[in-house]
Amino acid sequence: MLTLGIEKREKTGKLSGVRASGKIPAVYYGPKEASMNAAVSNIEFKKVWKKAGESSVIILKDEKGTEHEALIHEVDVHPLTGEPRHVDFYIIEKGKKIEVSVPIIFAGVSPAVKDLGGILVKVHRELKIEAAPRDLPHEVTADITKLATLTDVIKAKDIALAAGVSLKIGAEDVIASIAEAKEEVVEAPEAIDMTSIEVEAKGKEVKEGEEGAAPAGGKADAKGGDKGGKDGKK
Repeated sequence: MLTLGIEKREKTGKLSGVRASGKIPAVYYGPKEASMNAAVSNIEFKKVWKKAGESSVIILKDEKGTEHEALIHEVDVHPLTGEPRHVDFYIIEKGKKIEVSVPIIFAGVSPAVKDLGGILVKVHRELKIEAAPRDLPHEVTADITKLATLTDVIKAKDIALAAGVSLKIGAEDVIASIAEAKEEVVEAPEAIDMTSIEVEAKGKEVKEGEEGAAPAGGKADAKGGDKGGKDGKK
């Protein structure tokens, strides 16, 4: 089990000063532990965090040599650099089992994917389990070589668990399945019936009897009068 040194931290100290010294401000607490301000080495914490994640139990060892079984409960990271800025540790009560969600590793090659062109569907990426702190696995494995046909599935009960570890979700819950790949059908555009389209005549149609229309047998001038004569003047 991984061990991480931890030291108590005064509440009045500035967090920027703690970080400048190469440490990360932290706090640890639990059912039987009062909340305590602390600090851990930045370098050492990142090594432990990379291996343990937030689902494996680690040992916190203080300046007096007292050891606590704990989980890395929450890590606040810088939004740009990704560097840890603050850590919460959860102290586990001795003799008690705990529930955690551990990552599922999908191992192997599925014949349904390789030979039948199916698509692997990962319904769950974590598995909720219960165990004593020292029995908790860092991860569990789903063997996808069992997915040989398009109708095969892997259920929670199919994942092998070590002694002392039990499922905390339904045994029949589907962990992974196969989806059939479907070709996208591109429909040809519908033919246009040109006979159904009315073409509007260019310009405005002038009907007989309207202003500007020529009377039968003659032409009209711009004023609507007869071109052959003018009104007499007195």
